[in-house]
Amino acid sequence: MHRIVHISDLHFGTEHPDLLEPLRNAINGAGADIVAVSGDLTQRARRHQFRAARAFLDSLAPPWISVPGNHDVPLDKLWDRFFRPYARYREVICEDLCPVRRLGPLTLVGLNTVNPHTWQRGRIGLRNVRRACDTLGEAGGIGVVIAHHPFNQLPDSGKALMRHATAAAGALAECGAQVILTGHLHQWRADPFVTRQQDRNLLQVQVGTSLSRRVRGQPNDFAVLDFDDAGVEVRRMAWFAPAFRTADLRRFDRIGPEWRRA
Repeated sequence: MHRIVHISDLHFGTEHPDLLEPLRNAINGAGADIVAVSGDLTQRARRHQFRAARAFLDSLAPPWISVPGNHDVPLDKLWDRFFRPYARYREVICEDLCPVRRLGPLTLVGLNTVNPHTWQRGRIGLRNVRRACDTLGEAGGIGVVIAHHPFNQLPDSGKALMRHATAAAGALAECGAQVILTGHLHQWRADPFVTRQQDRNLLQVQVGTSLSRRVRGQPNDFAVLDFDDAGVEVRRMAWFAPAFRTADLRRFDRIGPEWRRA
């Protein structure tokens, strides 16, 4: 069995200080092989916010892999936003915006879905999809994609689906992606969805905000994913003071190309 902890939308700058130690303890006590961070590490892409986020990540026991979110590019510094949007992220967090990690049969592929020219709505570029597909095709096994913006969302999400999401999801499913880890909406969701291009299914696990005070009617949370030969168990860990506790537990089995909830 291989275990991934999935966190997102830390938003250092609007973080809840009382949650820092409980979140660190919960993650370090989970026995995970790796922590996947799906963007929005900061609130306003300030250097001190990135440093606080990096210090938190480095305090975790497991290794981590991260991608940027839309809050990780400058909003109010237009020169930086348009001409060097990822400079501070690369300086403090990670030079690679689309990192790759291998964990036994799992291949984790990060995708940068940020569009610096718009504030909220993301986009997924064809070049990044092709590179992810090359990696997944070579690796085989179980492909896990990490991205900030969801590839599929409910109509009441309140935000526009990122550009090219459906086509990109179809291409990723075709080349070996099975699970997508996302954030952005500050809402929990763990469900399979079928792309329009073919009948292969993707399982999207979308966590809310793990640290920010900017919750949207849901508690702060993160996910623990346990992969085995038959499928994956997804556990939602939500904040119920004074600790993060199990709020939802779902089992998904892989039947041929399809995910089915047990």
